[in-house]
Amino acid sequence: MDGLTKTQVDKADSRDFALGPGPKRPRDAATLILLDRRGDDFLVLMGRRHASHAFMPGKFVFPGGRTDPGDGRVKVADSLEPQEEAKMLATLARRSPTRARAIALCAIRETYEEAGLLIGRKAPFTTSGDDWQGFVEHGVVPSLRPLRLIARAITPPGRVRRFDTRFLAAWRSDVAVELPGGGPTNELQELVWLPVQEAQQADIPAITKTILNELQERLAIDPELRPGAQVPFYRMVRNSFIRDVF
Repeated sequence: MDGLTKTQVDKADSRDFALGPGPKRPRDAATLILLDRRGDDFLVLMGRRHASHAFMPGKFVFPGGRTDPGDGRVKVADSLEPQEEAKMLATLARRSPTRARAIALCAIRETYEEAGLLIGRKAPFTTSGDDWQGFVEHGVVPSLRPLRLIARAITPPGRVRRFDTRFLAAWRSDVAVELPGGGPTNELQELVWLPVQEAQQADIPAITKTILNELQERLAIDPELRPGAQVPFYRMVRNSFIRDVF
């Protein structure tokens, strides 16, 4: 999508995003790309959104959603790797560690809510946050250490909903509890593990395809996803969708 004009991006996304009048301020959001290995292949977890959803109905997506202010107050077993925290802070206008932590925890919470997967360590856990009671029930303390920032993308202007999304990745081995019935919100159907190349051919939003391309290139040179790698940043500047790195 790098270099496309706004008109071209709107056309590519016409079935993914509703357009609306007036400027919309992007909201902080996080998505988790959960990876697994099968021989020489890398698999990625995706789920299909319900056809009744107003936002990206029927599309295959990663678990994710909007950051909740309470996410930053949740205790964790391990903090972000220092290099990853620095990258997360670089995505913020005000470099608040609490806000960076909240965005990272959002990815973990949404993965539980939408896919029934709890990332962290098995140990007694207490919190007053309503959205985190599943971790209390199953005895999992969330851990940020496994997370790697893969990309950042801001929804172009003109959409009914706009998000400043951080695409994070973790490994299936970082999942402490895997609920057989999926997540409690039932937002995603048909949870599937797909090879990255196969996932690129699924019915996915244009930006998801772009991020999968970035992920595939990174895995080719860094299959362990070590901390501190360069992160691509997609956004609209002067009517053109551009790619920077930081």
